Amino acid sequence: MAAVVAAPAVPAESELDRSGTEEDPREAVSEEEGCPQQQAGAPSSASHNRLAKLPLARIKALMKADPDVTLASQDSVFAIAKATELFVETIAKDALVYAQQGKRKTLQRKDLDNAIDAIDEFAFLEGKSFFKKKKKH
Repeated sequence: MAAVVAAPAVPAESELDRSGTEEDPREAVSEEEGCPQQQAGAPSSASHNRLAKLPLARIKALMKADPDVTLASQDSVFAIAKATELFVETIAKDALVYAQQGKRKTLQRKDLDNAIDAIDEFAFLEGKSFFKKKKKH
């Protein structure tokens, strides 16, 4: 029987490798087989939950709120969740540049607005209001 290494749902900050030299713990390899844990074919629901950081049940509920969506497979829900995670990560990193220029460590709405205005990939967000502005008294 092959030993299987269980990976944590979210790696600790020290496990995150931005340079690509450390192995991702979610891509653990069985010792005897020398292949990834996940066999060929559709991944199971349990492995999807383990690999996604966003709650898949909430993603599925949001997808089904669209009147044009009648069914949402686990694979499609997982794909939407991963795409959303990558999008949020990308826009947050780009907005962080503007926060750092302002000598701040906390992202503010104006940082997101600056990233949206400056980066062509976010042009589809221009003119959209995703946050409620606080009324000043």
